[in-house]
Amino acid sequence: MTITQLKYVLAVAEHKNFTKASQHTFVTQPTLSMQIQKLEDELDILIFDRSRKPIELTPVGEKIVQQAMSIVNEADRMQDIVDQEKGFIGGEFKIGIIPTIMPTLLPMFLKNFTNKYPKVQLKIEELNTEDIVTRLQDGHLDAAIAATPLLEDKLKERVLYYEPFVGYVPQGHSLYEKKKITVEDLDIDDLLLLEDGHCFRDGVLNLCKNKGATNQDSFTLESGSFETLIKLSHEGLGMTLLPYLNAAELNENQKKQLRYFEEPSPAREVSLVYHKSELKMQIINALYDVIAGVIRGTIAFTDVKIISPLK
Repeated sequence: MTITQLKYVLAVAEHKNFTKASQHTFVTQPTLSMQIQKLEDELDILIFDRSRKPIELTPVGEKIVQQAMSIVNEADRMQDIVDQEKGFIGGEFKIGIIPTIMPTLLPMFLKNFTNKYPKVQLKIEELNTEDIVTRLQDGHLDAAIAATPLLEDKLKERVLYYEPFVGYVPQGHSLYEKKKITVEDLDIDDLLLLEDGHCFRDGVLNLCKNKGATNQDSFTLESGSFETLIKLSHEGLGMTLLPYLNAAELNENQKKQLRYFEEPSPAREVSLVYHKSELKMQIINALYDVIAGVIRGTIAFTDVKIISPLK
């Protein structure tokens, strides 16, 4: 039994196809099939039911895959130990970022990080929270940046910052003349929301629940971007809520429509999330330090009330 064989098993279990698994492990399909067959012969069991399309794990194969994940992770940890002893910060690092954070935060830290740690090959992907949790748990991501808490037993969360919600209130709206708004001012029938699947949307809905509103089906319109929500707001379809960093990027005319909340301001918690196995911690720590460094001072709010992203 070898680590390589176990990695091949994990690849087939993920892709449910020997050809696709071979492509992702950079070996020929006959080589991959032969190595898995050798492992099955050694263990005297069948890991995969090859009669099914797509290929499925046998009952004992499911247990083998779970154990293989643990073994491969521990093998990777050995290399981590060596890298940390040598003070080496480099190699491939896969990170997922949710859509409502990526456009504002990534430009703030990416150049700084790549200049400081040129040996790290960042592979960045925009993913929703559900996909992030799945990929972190399966070992297909090394870390993620998401709204927390996620309340996942296998994951650790390290808070990066707290980002307040900001009201975008167009001229002519009933709240336009107010200098600051409160949660009680929000009308659930008047809020433009991101489409379902965005955790910021869920946070806004939870904010409205906190004031006792429960009619979640009465929103006029939903969209996939804050830019669209702002344009729709100007068309008189209602107001919307934005994350602080998005609001900070608006032009001067648009900023006249912003209304901040009275403190404690409702806010979302944004964290660096990673697996409890703590692989590649030297890169995770470096990433945390760089992001915390660039965000410090950008968001000056101290009195905030955290709104959960969970439904």
